Amino acid sequence: MIANARMYSATPAVKAAWRQLLQWVLARAGLDWAVIDHDPPAPLAALWARDDLGLAMMCGLPYAQSTPKPVLVAAPIPSPARYGGRAVYFTDIVVRESSSHRTIEDTFGGVLGYTLADSMSGGVALRHHLAAFARPHGKRLYRSAVGGLVNARGVIDALVAGTIDVGPLDSYYHDLLRHDEPALARQVRVVASTGAMPIPPLVASAALSSSQLSALREALAEVAHATKLQAVRERLLLSGFAFPDPADYDVLAGIAERDFATLEDI
Repeated sequence: MIANARMYSATPAVKAAWRQLLQWVLARAGLDWAVIDHDPPAPLAALWARDDLGLAMMCGLPYAQSTPKPVLVAAPIPSPARYGGRAVYFTDIVVRESSSHRTIEDTFGGVLGYTLADSMSGGVALRHHLAAFARPHGKRLYRSAVGGLVNARGVIDALVAGTIDVGPLDSYYHDLLRHDEPALARQVRVVASTGAMPIPPLVASAALSSSQLSALREALAEVAHATKLQAVRERLLLSGFAFPDPADYDVLAGIAERDFATLEDI
């Protein structure tokens, strides 16, 4: 079986820290699994389609929509204050730092960017947030939309290049960039954030024995207090891990099903 933390490997140093953490967890759990790379441009969907995932981060929306669902092992708890010690995240809606826009309403009439239409943070949560403005507005909010930006870096690059005027960033990924690559993160500015949503969990697609699952969860619970991982936790802005109920993620599927307008139609 394999482990991977591609979703939140925001920088090379953060990727290395996730690798160190996963290797520590697997060793603590007594599991001789490999921590593999799955770097861009390899699609995340190809990773999630594998049947040998023992401990891999997965976007909450495809997790919620999967039949059957992978085993939900745990979920990260980001350490910044805005997360309130919970396994949640937000979508930060950002503009170029030099932009005159100060509110989300200021961006209406411009060009909207997004990562992938089926990404929770990069597409669906943005669509859901904008739907509240679109209904009373009575017409399209943006003159056009640009998709396929893939990830937060793609959104930032498009904003800096002037290809788009506004776009979404996964808040935890954004905070990792601000912490580890502040010069890159300073090129954009937040004008709005969505409400809190369940954060992408660590899942297993492979069949785990009850002893393997228990060992994994016990090791992940120890992460919050392990002295050897202090520097890793600081690098990852990580308090520890929670063990949510799989049903907590049903809300994400509900959001995706409820808002039918595409981002091109917003």
